[in-house]
Amino acid sequence: MRVMELYSGIGGMHYALCESGIAAKVVTAIDINPIANDVYHHNFPETVLINRNIQSINAQELNKLNIDIILMSPPCQPFTRLGLRKDTLDNRSCSLLHILNLISDLKDLKYILLENVKGFEVSQMRDKLVDCIESCGYIYREFILSPCQFGIPNSRHRYYLLAKKNNLKFCFEQSSLENDLLPELFELLPKSKHLALAEKKGKINPKFNRLCYTLDNILENIEESKYLVPSKVLQKRAWVLDIRTSESNGSCCFTKGYGHYAEGTGSVYCPFTDEIIRLKYNEVGSHENDSDKQLQILSDLKLRFFSPKEVCRLMCFPEDFHFPEHITDKQKYRLLGNSLNIHVVSRLILLLCTENEDI
Repeated sequence: MRVMELYSGIGGMHYALCESGIAAKVVTAIDINPIANDVYHHNFPETVLINRNIQSINAQELNKLNIDIILMSPPCQPFTRLGLRKDTLDNRSCSLLHILNLISDLKDLKYILLENVKGFEVSQMRDKLVDCIESCGYIYREFILSPCQFGIPNSRHRYYLLAKKNNLKFCFEQSSLENDLLPELFELLPKSKHLALAEKKGKINPKFNRLCYTLDNILENIEESKYLVPSKVLQKRAWVLDIRTSESNGSCCFTKGYGHYAEGTGSVYCPFTDEIIRLKYNEVGSHENDSDKQLQILSDLKLRFFSPKEVCRLMCFPEDFHFPEHITDKQKYRLLGNSLNIHVVSRLILLLCTENEDI
């Protein structure tokens, strides 16, 4: 099958397609971000990559490509909890609206997979999306899923829509938006290395009631000083940091602001135990009038940001994924924050393109 990857970023959908094992090829990838395109081309030099505004594409061009599948992750800013939630009135929604206007004219298109932030499911854009695909003769399924449900120690709730032409069948029944994969679907899917690792070396994540492997499995041997949380952040934001250790089996969602903002952008790592962290924070509290002493105690914890490679691993990028040398750490965090969890999407591609229960 022939695949078009829209809003291709650093190639998350492409990697997910490869991991799914589906016999398909990305024939064209399109994104307007030149830095993301540098990373994409570095890892997929053979793929036709177009630096272009998606609103300039027309149906005639796409029909010449004989596209069977569209994979896309449109801009999330119109729907995110941290944004203004202007929804369809946000200029960044225009490209998706344009794609919806093209779908009825795409002769060979059979499958669509769309990923976006949690919150998209209650947007006007979601309603327009569903109205469009139903009127164009597609059936669909909707999910809100997190990697923790697949044994991966990272929380990244995302909305997913799977759609296929109504002459095709899904291999599972579903009547409404699901916040998890049904147990029978996990039984259908081939067992992944992530789930196997969680079952072998994991602990129950109480939030999801699922086994997740611990963070020691994604840590790399790095120079700690390069990623230490700055002193000014420790002084002002130490109480809002989400601190994880090698024995933690979860972490917060990493966003494009990671490494720049302290709160709500992702977890930080401590090489000591939870008990030592608790004792040190109690000690800090006993020196309320001595900021220098507080900073000394907090500095002893050696809190650091997860490295870009470690974030890549939590998002299930393969080990042979690399950033070009000219990409800075700040750019890496921004690009990863805008990307997706490859393993979760690979499972959904497999479910999308399978019609019977023999996956």
